[in-house]
Amino acid sequence: MSGEDSFKILEKIFKPKNKQNLEEIKGYRIKYGNIVASEKVIDEVLVSYFKAPKSYTTENMCEINSHGGNIIVKEILELCLKNGARLAEPGEFTKRAFLNGRIDLLQAESVIDIINAKSKKEVREGIKQLEGYLSKEIKEIKQEIMDVTINMEVSIDYPEYDVDEVTINQISNMINRVEMKLRKLEESFENGKIIKEGIKTVILGKPNAGKSSLLNAILKEERAIVTEYEGTTRDTIEEFVTIKGIPLKLVDTAGIRNAKDEVEKIGIKKSKELAEQADLIIAIFDSSKELSKEDIEILDILKNKKSIIILNKIDLDPKLNEETLELKELNKKIIKISALNNIGIEELYDEIANLFNLNEINLDNEIVITNLRHKALISKALESISKTKDSITNNMPIDIISIFIKDILENLSNITGEIVSEDIIDEIFAKFCLGK
Repeated sequence: MSGEDSFKILEKIFKPKNKQNLEEIKGYRIKYGNIVASEKVIDEVLVSYFKAPKSYTTENMCEINSHGGNIIVKEILELCLKNGARLAEPGEFTKRAFLNGRIDLLQAESVIDIINAKSKKEVREGIKQLEGYLSKEIKEIKQEIMDVTINMEVSIDYPEYDVDEVTINQISNMINRVEMKLRKLEESFENGKIIKEGIKTVILGKPNAGKSSLLNAILKEERAIVTEYEGTTRDTIEEFVTIKGIPLKLVDTAGIRNAKDEVEKIGIKKSKELAEQADLIIAIFDSSKELSKEDIEILDILKNKKSIIILNKIDLDPKLNEETLELKELNKKIIKISALNNIGIEELYDEIANLFNLNEINLDNEIVITNLRHKALISKALESISKTKDSITNNMPIDIISIFIKDILENLSNITGEIVSEDIIDEIFAKFCLGK
């Protein structure tokens, strides 16, 4: 519970073994006792006390640690509600921490990123954001802008002082420095998107080429049905797996062929659509058979996409290899595997890491933008920088130049939440689960 009355409500339902006045209990303390209702013990618990302002929300807070189990937890919750508490809205604890000034909006958003993280790298980047690394960078850039705007305001308010030329030079130098820093942050989003969303990877191939076997080999479990019959996979199967610290969203698709079954036709159409949207296509071919018309169709899909060609079933008599003309012409990486016997899978991982420069994503030494909202606002700030530079080149008055500079500051302030609208705040915290 968090809020002004949280301790009052707690006193009605919690009987500590060692009775103390509330004023005597220090913050960051745990007390042992019982939760009771009508003199009946509900559970034996530990209660943590956090006194304002030294708490997550900066308000009085307490945490009741019970033995767990749905019945007991529900009963304690109902007791809290009966005695004056209410259920928290999605993300309300973090929202209160933001509104009370303990964290900024950027840090608040990192909480949901940590909760929803699908890889260790995403957790590490979320922790860095929560600790304020990006907030600090944004604040330093804002301060650099504001240091120069002081002279701008003097020029606007006191035009009789001839400081325009000096001010214009200062603005130009500052704008160039700020642009370089923001450009670096914007460019980091490509890696940030991979860290947060993963690499959308579609496994494409004819029926019985080994798509489902490859999915199972990567996941190290029998996730997809594997049979000798063609057309077993009629719909997509989606799973996340971590490769080199980065999540891959793996999609096993229906086999590409000239199907007569209406359901299978829909599955094949969906396979082609997913291939168009994919970050990576793993195209798998049965190396024990010659290329067919359907195989050529698959190769055509790969032409303008990041892709890896897999020659599967190398344990059988091969009919395809790296020198097969149609494969060689594509100039794609070709890997020989046996999905059934788990041969060549590590080489596939290495090539994925190489294609997306996964080994070069160093979270220890750089700040990475993982949030699309932040990236969009940085891009808008860069647009305002471009307008500022144009206005300087065109010898516009300094009060006009100042309008564009204020736009830069506004966009950066929106990232940290200093001037963000209530609608944006509500939208962000609606993504949280209850409480948090």
